[in-house]
Amino acid sequence: MGLFDKLKSRLTRTRENLSGRMDELVETYVELDDDFYDELTDILIMADVGVKTTELAVNQLRDKCKNEKIGNPAKAREALKEILENIMGSEPMKLASPMVLFVIGVNGVGKTTSIGKLASRLKTVGRRVIICAGDTFRAAAADQLTIWAERAGVPIIKRHEGADPASVVFDGIQAAKARGADVLIVDTAGRLHNKAHLMEELKKMARVISREFPEAKARSLLVIDATTGQNGLAQANVFKDVADLEGIILTKLDGTAKGGIAIAIRHELGLPVRYIGVGEQIDDLQPFDAKEFIDAIF
Repeated sequence: MGLFDKLKSRLTRTRENLSGRMDELVETYVELDDDFYDELTDILIMADVGVKTTELAVNQLRDKCKNEKIGNPAKAREALKEILENIMGSEPMKLASPMVLFVIGVNGVGKTTSIGKLASRLKTVGRRVIICAGDTFRAAAADQLTIWAERAGVPIIKRHEGADPASVVFDGIQAAKARGADVLIVDTAGRLHNKAHLMEELKKMARVISREFPEAKARSLLVIDATTGQNGLAQANVFKDVADLEGIILTKLDGTAKGGIAIAIRHELGLPVRYIGVGEQIDDLQPFDAKEFIDAIF
């Protein structure tokens, strides 16, 4: 199965919700009147595209159809796809060597599995990867991460539960330097109830990297569970205040009928979706491509 076919098969629920209702809309209307645009607005909001992003997309569609004299609902549907692709854009993440990737997100969003899948993907394209178990607060976090490190076939650096995360990062840096690693992926504590503490923790780890590994580029990726919809957007807003985010890993897209959240994240937060999770297997994390994503859900 090719990447697009795999993506298409995994996004069945979103496609049935969004594309199915779009098909009904196109069949129902013979012209692009206010009722058509109102129903289109409802469809996009129900798919978690978000109110602001929906408003932008529908207004752009109105203007495009008016300027290009598009009066056919089927052609308007194709024009909408193009508009949504443009809103999202596709910005492949630039990988440096050496590089430190902080992976952050609340507990339960799929952070641990995403780290394992990301490590596997980077290894597949020839990168030498080490995982660092920096979430020392959650019980068994390092054990779960170890399982994924073994699946990915990459080494993991860890300490006992409750250890200082910055000290684990220090160990990870020493290992990365000694082994000539390209990418050090650092798991971080998924706590939001104390933002100040989390911010200080991230700053402390960043200082260790700046001091011990100045040649490395440090970046942060935020993991969001697509099934949480607008709540995921709220989480991203909080983390955006805490960390300098490079982009988003959007997980569990195969389990939601509201995959439009990917579009809302890009527009409302100004953050690119870098990778999407579309299953439980180790190769089910894919680099995000806006055109393929929009094609798959339509």
